[in-house]
Amino acid sequence: MRRFETRGPVDAQKNYIVSRTEETADFINRVKARRYVVIFAPRQTGKTTFFRTALDKLTTEEHTYFPLQLNFDTYAELSIPEFYGGLFEDIREEIETVFEQRGSTPSETLMEMLDTTELTNALSLRQFFSKFVRLLNVQHIEQRVILIIDEFDGIPQEAVSGFLNALRHIYLNTKNRCIHSIGIVGVKSITQLNYDRSISPFNIQDDFDLPNFTLEQVQELLSQYTEETGQPFAQEVIEMLHRQTGGQPFLVNRFAQILTEDLDIPKTETIHTEHFLTAHTHIIQERNVNIEHLITNIRRDPRFKNILMKIATYESRVRFNPDNPLINELTTYGVIKKGAAGRCEIANPIYQQRILQAFTSR
Repeated sequence: MRRFETRGPVDAQKNYIVSRTEETADFINRVKARRYVVIFAPRQTGKTTFFRTALDKLTTEEHTYFPLQLNFDTYAELSIPEFYGGLFEDIREEIETVFEQRGSTPSETLMEMLDTTELTNALSLRQFFSKFVRLLNVQHIEQRVILIIDEFDGIPQEAVSGFLNALRHIYLNTKNRCIHSIGIVGVKSITQLNYDRSISPFNIQDDFDLPNFTLEQVQELLSQYTEETGQPFAQEVIEMLHRQTGGQPFLVNRFAQILTEDLDIPKTETIHTEHFLTAHTHIIQERNVNIEHLITNIRRDPRFKNILMKIATYESRVRFNPDNPLINELTTYGVIKKGAAGRCEIANPIYQQRILQAFTSR
């Protein structure tokens, strides 16, 4: 039997998963159209699961795509030479993994190029991709390389400008078509990465919005559990769960975990409102990884307390101004959102209660 997952990327073989059919189709269409896609959203919103699922679907259905999936989560403290050295090792491992998954091996010429390549800076990265794609297409006709970088904000600060400009050059190289499509996935937006803005490397970006789960998607997720176990959720429970979490993927799955595992409700019994209220009390009191991120982020800057208490207590209506650095940062962390009449709102009722607890507890 599968389970609800809250500890990282979701595996459809082991976990219940929201298909996000429309969003996946949109992302795939942008990749096919050779877009430079950027996905920036708060942590634990399912970004990694989403793009992995989308790429798997794309490469399964169309074998002309050659996906390279990288992750910068351990790169932040590296020097520039260490960054490019580690980057090449990860790229090489991904290349070999793709060939292995397809039951083939790189040509001798391609292997020789990989054996002799040394990445040290942005220029060598551009030269590498030019050679790699040329040799790849000698062995395989019309291979379209897709480069996806997860946890992009883990890139060393000193490497940001050079790397972004190298990607821009590689992407815009219409003569060699080095990379068909690029995707950048992270929390901070490009404007928050402090690159040299005089260069403006990202006027070509195509922003992709990955929203929280809709009520229909929450129903889809919970119905998978019901189909496997026979245990139904009362409709009002599904609606309350979506309303209290705002569809935030981690919170939705954590609520479902509590209801289906922690509370030990007999499988012959419908999960109803009383169960939901018990689970709600539990999640309001526990310190899970998502709540830890929330508390850490709202205490990151002493100025957050004043603005968040105004929003959470409805003391005054705070205009949603994305040019205000405090509002921009809290939105990046997924703490607030733009609400009715252009005012700031706490992202969901659970966060609202935890924020009040965090700033009023003694």
